[in-house]
Formats: sequence, C-alpha cells, structure tokens
Amino acid sequence: MSTRTDVVIRTYGPGQVPPLLDLIADIWADAHPELVDTPGATTAGLSVPALHRQINGHLAHPGFTLVAAYAGGTAVGFAYAFPCSATYWFGPDLLDQVPEGARTERLMGLCELAVRPPWQSQGIGSMLHAALLKTINPRWSSLLALPSNNRGKGLYARLGYEYAGPYRNEPGGPEFDLLLLHVDDRGH
Repeated sequence: MSTRTDVVIRTYGPGQVPPLLDLIADIWADAHPELVDTPGATTAGLSVPALHRQINGHLAHPGFTLVAAYAGGTAVGFAYAFPCSATYWFGPDLLDQVPEGARTERLMGLCELAVRPPWQSQGIGSMLHAALLKTINPRWSSLLALPSNNRGKGLYARLGYEYAGPYRNEPGGPEFDLLLLHVDDRGH
C-alpha cells in the first residue's frame, strides 16, 4: 500500500453536511457495489436512501464530524463519526462485554468510511480515520462492519481495531461485527 501525497482532507461540521449528502451517497455507492447491487441489501437497511436517513439522524449528535478526501479537486472518500456514550453505541446487550475503558472513557462512534475503488489501497482510508481521531480526540473508537466486508475489515485490522462481538441494530436486522480500537497517546 502506498500513501497518496496529493490528497487533501477537509473537515465539516453538521451544518456543512446537508449540501454534500448526494456526493457522499455517490462515494458510498461506488465503494459498496456489493450492497447497491444486491436486492436483499435494501431490505436490510443498506441502501442510499437509508444512508441519507442515517446521516440526517446523526447530524444532531454534538461533535458530529465528517471528513472528505479530495484528489485533484475530486471527492474520492469520506468518513464520519461523533462522540457518544457507551450505552448509546453498544446498547444494553453488549455494554458489559466491552472493556471498562470503552464504557467510561471518551468514545467515538465511527459510522461510515468509504473510498471510491480507484483510490482504495492508497492510504486514503487511513488518512480519513486519522483526521477523525485528531478532531474528535477519543480514547476509544468503535464501528460496525459487515462480516462479508473483507476489504474494510483488512483496513480496520491495520488501524488496530479488534473484534468485540456480534451486533444487530434492530431485531431481525443484519448481523455486524462490532470492532473496537483503544486509541493510544499517539492517536493510533
């Protein structure tokens, strides 16, 4: 993996995000053809309209931050997260299964990270992640990954995330892998 040096990362607060929603959804769809092109994914809540609803719902969280990567002036990736409580993020079923620090120290919920395929494996996902950590400054970060998302899980493993258990957003919904990262003093 090489790291691009011609990429600019821009940080946006909640008030700046609504005009970017279509662009963000386009990047997400490019990065997730396995969801966009799968008939069952929509019923599992994994679709562009569901992404719009998800982001609009998350904009109200204090500290909401979106970062976008631009190469040659073109948006090639984005990620967003917000500080949250362990009770909100893990829910009552998993709360006692995560390390104490993840329950009591600053926690960042990483909701989405997507890079268009031509720009993947060039360090852009890592750059987006680092920008969120720098802005939000958590001691812990957590995210949900589909078990079938091997490419994403490879990135998250390189970033230091570890499997913390299975997770469902709602009864009967798809099962995700809950991943957890203890952020050290260097921001990793």
